Amino acid sequence: MISSSLVLLVSSWVAATGEEVSLFNGKDFEGWRLITRKSEAGLGEKVFSITKEEEIHVYRDFPDGYQLDEGKDETHAIMLTDRSFENYRFSWEYRWGAKKLNNFGKYQYDAGMFYHVQKGKVWPQGFEYQIRYDHRSEKNHTGDVWNCGVGFEWSKGPKNSWLSEEEGGRPTPHGGGEHLAKADAKFHALDGEWNQCEVVVMGKDFAIHKLNGEVVNVITRLAFSSGPIAMQAETAEIFYRNMRIEEFEKPRSMDEFLVQKD
Repeated sequence: MISSSLVLLVSSWVAATGEEVSLFNGKDFEGWRLITRKSEAGLGEKVFSITKEEEIHVYRDFPDGYQLDEGKDETHAIMLTDRSFENYRFSWEYRWGAKKLNNFGKYQYDAGMFYHVQKGKVWPQGFEYQIRYDHRSEKNHTGDVWNCGVGFEWSKGPKNSWLSEEEGGRPTPHGGGEHLAKADAKFHALDGEWNQCEVVVMGKDFAIHKLNGEVVNVITRLAFSSGPIAMQAETAEIFYRNMRIEEFEKPRSMDEFLVQKD
């Protein structure tokens, strides 16, 4: 027997094609799976807590310095949608907390959002919108594309960060690891303010990464056409909110989404 709540959840996503809807109900993790590196009952609910403001609070129930640089990383985790998505625009907000955990020494403030996930594990195979801040160099990495075992094409400039071909970027086959976002994008680091993120994905055609209304990265010719969405918990306390999605029945043109917001 299918529960009425599940029917309502699925029907709201299906019926909302072309209309923006919330992907997180703010009350519980219906529609999501919580997966942790260490297989332990209830650990996912400790890593991902829900606040009274209907935000996701990552690592709320862990002390500062938990397993810091010990090489265990047991609380690495993802929250993964039950459903797969193909053509859509997904947006969310994040801000950093103060706690440092796990392999913080290697990656500093690090989290992320995955799309077209193929293997739901820690860490998944798929495309990652990197959420990261290096406090040592005061360098932002949010909007980077992190290659998690997938194929795509990318265009880069002389600083080895994304640059459109129209601006002189050179088409480049994907490599491993990070593919740097536009270097001068505006962002909030550790000031407690929220950053606005957006990913526009059209099957295998393209994916656009935006940060605070600005296009900061683009990839094309993706190896996979669809898959679940995942939010990441890795090295530091972080808050997520306003996770919303707009699905499209058919792929849309890239030009439609390259408009910058002030």
